[in-house]
Order: sequence, then structure tokens, then C-alpha cells
Amino acid sequence: MLWKSEKALKSTQMETEIVKNNVADFLNKYSVKNKRVLIAFSGGNDSMCLLSVILELQKEFNLTTIAIHLNHNWRGNESLKEAENCHNFCQKHNIEFYTETLSNKIKCTETDARNARYEFFYRCAKKFKTDIVFTAHNADDNAETLLYRIVKGTGTKGLSGILPVRDIFYRPLLTTYRKDIEKYIKNHHLKPNQDSSNNNDKYKRNFLRLNIIPQLETINKDFKKVLNNLSQIAQNENEIINEYIKKLDEPYKTKNFTGYSDALQKHLIYNLLIENNLDYDYKTVQKLNRFIKENSKLKNGKTTSLADKMFLFVSASEIRVIKECTEESVFEKIEKEGIYKTGKYIFTIKKYTKKTDKFPSDSENTALADLSKTGINFTLRTRTDGDIIHPLGCKGTQKLKKYLNSKKIPKDKRETMPFLYINDEVIWAASVGISEKIKVTNKPTHILRLERENG
Repeated sequence: MLWKSEKALKSTQMETEIVKNNVADFLNKYSVKNKRVLIAFSGGNDSMCLLSVILELQKEFNLTTIAIHLNHNWRGNESLKEAENCHNFCQKHNIEFYTETLSNKIKCTETDARNARYEFFYRCAKKFKTDIVFTAHNADDNAETLLYRIVKGTGTKGLSGILPVRDIFYRPLLTTYRKDIEKYIKNHHLKPNQDSSNNNDKYKRNFLRLNIIPQLETINKDFKKVLNNLSQIAQNENEIINEYIKKLDEPYKTKNFTGYSDALQKHLIYNLLIENNLDYDYKTVQKLNRFIKENSKLKNGKTTSLADKMFLFVSASEIRVIKECTEESVFEKIEKEGIYKTGKYIFTIKKYTKKTDKFPSDSENTALADLSKTGINFTLRTRTDGDIIHPLGCKGTQKLKKYLNSKKIPKDKRETMPFLYINDEVIWAASVGISEKIKVTNKPTHILRLERENG
């Protein structure tokens, strides 16, 4: 009996070491040492296992650990109890814990939940001044993701599955299978949250995990391992492709992009979608490729929706993803010399005292002006429909919209640019041009300057 007990104990220790060794190997491979790390902590099996393992390793790797929890607010009291369980676990183990609760206005869809989570992670990274967020994706998750992409349609980029490191996100459990995580949980007597929605197969990934993968495992019991091997092969192939892409000179300049082969264009589109955490399939890539070709000669550009508050912008000069602006609108009365902070901008107006022969160019964020006729009675604000400007050197006024078109200012930038006004007439568009109303005919009276708060 003693021999059997020793054998069982040894087996338990080996099961525990599998997870710990996998995480330690990951931390060494990606040089995660002497760092502050955030752990996305839902309190479920995977994240509780990850947090527990990091606690075991944090002294060895000199890590400062903070657990962050997002309450999606979908399941009422169940969600509240899960958040409380997370807080209690962290309190017991002396881990800093931070949580937020989503508004009940967020749609209850997989896509909206995922977007909200990643927005939360980025906010937390900024709040705690770190560039490392651990998520508890495991080898089973990777297999399920790969199968999901195959079913929806994907290219070799999508076959790479979940990357071990992307941007600020690190996945230390990605080579660990769920069965080993569950053994770790049991052996350490942990009590994770059990999210009831994981058993609801109305969600596509749950449907694959609960219904499809078990059927495929009757054909090949190592089906998940096969998918993970395929993922690794695709990652290797894509590394070769990316080495080639790195040598391209500004691939998202429209002139360059349209000169590439159709295959390379589509690969670059895949990259854009993946870099912005967007779901994709071959049909979407084809659609966006057509959109780029159809609008590649437009001077002012055109946008198409990619997701909520995210668009693809295409013009004759560039191709890029833009996000709907969430900055505060700018509005500030300027009635005397001084420094004004409004929104994320700093505006300075001061007397001109230094003699100089060189005037700033239109593209600079500084202007010399003659305010002897207008005085100082301005408004600094963002544009509205109907605004006008009397451009320097022109005989009369024109619509601000037309003026910005002529200066090739992209549409997405116009809504957030602050302009200096007298009533509804722009007298200075920083980094664009100045009005006839304040042009210097003899000598300047004032210096105007506009800059973002972060420089």
C-alpha cells in the first residue's frame, strides 16, 4: 500500500510539473523577467491555473503580478459571484486585483464581448504602465480556433492559429492541453469559477468543442494535437513570408500595393485584419481587395466598415485601418494672450517680439499673424457643417470642406482637427494654412502655436 501511495504521489507531482515547466519554458523563451505583468483573470480553470503557476514562478523570474478581471455583466448574480471569487483568491494570495463591469448596453455577442475584453486589456496596460498581458489560451483553445477558421474559410495566415506572442499579449499556456490544466487544478485543490455559458452550444466555438471535435476524435484520437502541429507548420511558413514582406518599402502606400501580385495583396490584407484583432475569412479578404482596387485613385479617399467603430481607408496615397474618434470635442474661447489646454491639445498665443526673416510653412503647427485688425476674440474648436475660410492668396471665401479637400486632408482626420475661428470663419488651420484675414503685410503682431498634449 505504501508503494502504491508513493507511486500515486510521484504521478501527481509529474502532472503538476508539466504545466509549471511549460510556463517556465515560455517565460525563458520570451525573456519575461524582471517585469510587471497583468494576468487576464476570469477565475475559470485556465486563468486560475495560470495565475497559480505564475505565483510559483514569480520569485524565480522576479515578476510583479496584477490580476485584471472584466465582468461582462451577462449573467447577473452568477457574474457578480465570479468577480467576488476572483477577488477573494487574489486577497488570499496577496495579489493586486483590478476589475471593471461592462455596461448592460453591450451586445451579448461573441464579437462584441471579445472587442470589449481587448479594449479593457489595453486600458489596464496603460493604467498599470506595462506592455505585457498574459492570457490563458491553451492548446485546446488553439485547436478549436484553427478548426473554427477552417470552417469559416481562412488562408495560411489563419492556419497559424493563436500566436504565442502578439503585440502586448502573451500566452504562457499555449502548449498546455486542457486535461493537464484540469489535473493541476485538482492537485492544487483550487476552486475556479464554472461559467455556465461554456456549456451553451449556441455559441459557435462551444458548438465545435462540445459536438464536432468529439466526433472527429473517433477518427483520430490525437486530432487536437494534429491541429496544433498544423498551426506550428503554418506559423513557420508565415515567418518566411514575413521576412520577405519586411524588405518591401512601404507596402501600404497605394501605388506600391497595387503593383504587387494578387496573392501578396491578399496576404497584406490578412495582416491588417489580424493586427487589428478582426475576424476574417477568404470572402472578406476578396471583398476588401476589390474595394482597394476600385478606390485606389481617389485623392480624398473612401472608407468601408470593418467592424463597429473601425474602417478601412483607401486613397490614392495610402491604405490604412482607422478607428472612430473617441476624443473629446475641442471648444475653447480665446480672448487674451496665454496658454490654453483643451481636450488633448495645447494652444499658445503670444506677442511677436523676435525678428526673423523666415516664416513658418503652412505645414507647420506654428504661424505668424497680424491681429491688429481682428484683435483677440477667437474660438478654438472642431469643425461643423457650413464653416468657411478665406484662404491666403484667394479673392474670397470658400467652404472649409472644399478647402480641406484641396489640401488632401483625409476625411477621418478632419473631424478631430481643431481650427481657430472668428464666428463661423476659420482664420487658421494648424499645419494646413492661414486666412487672408490675419496675414502679415508689414510685420507680425503675434505667434500662434497648436500642439498635442503629448507633443
